Amino acid sequence: MTDALKVVPSSDSVSTGVRDTGALAEGLANVLADTYRLTFKTHAYHWNVEGPLFYSIHKLTEEQYENMFTAADELAERIRSLGHLAPSRMNDILQASVIEDVEDELDAAGMIEDLAKDHERIAHRMHALVEMSGGRKDVVTEDLATERSAFHEQAAWMLRAIAKS
Repeated sequence: MTDALKVVPSSDSVSTGVRDTGALAEGLANVLADTYRLTFKTHAYHWNVEGPLFYSIHKLTEEQYENMFTAADELAERIRSLGHLAPSRMNDILQASVIEDVEDELDAAGMIEDLAKDHERIAHRMHALVEMSGGRKDVVTEDLATERSAFHEQAAWMLRAIAKS
């Protein structure tokens, strides 16, 4: 094995003027955990939805899980840019996330409502991250959290719009 393969990831000291990077990295790790869990849940509903609105829900959830998968990478890279390690264990993701699994199988309406509720929960956590970032001179995380919050708010609205009768 070459020495290049023996490098263990570590945290670094970053000097960009951002204050309290540890708290910011933790906030980012929390929304990363939420994003990752909701990506999986959205994908699972995408696979299993049935009914007259199958195609509409199938396409919308595909757009959403693809967006969130990309966002998870951006969130993790922001954590690294702040000098901290991104979560690397599934157990850490499960413990940090406010997204929960449902016990029963849901119909299409239940899936939509569950996803909309989860998007709102993540938007709420993003709002808190926006406030935290602004107070620590971290405009990059503030912008990222604002952008992600807008996505989650729009996702909740689109899901609910499909379910209106």
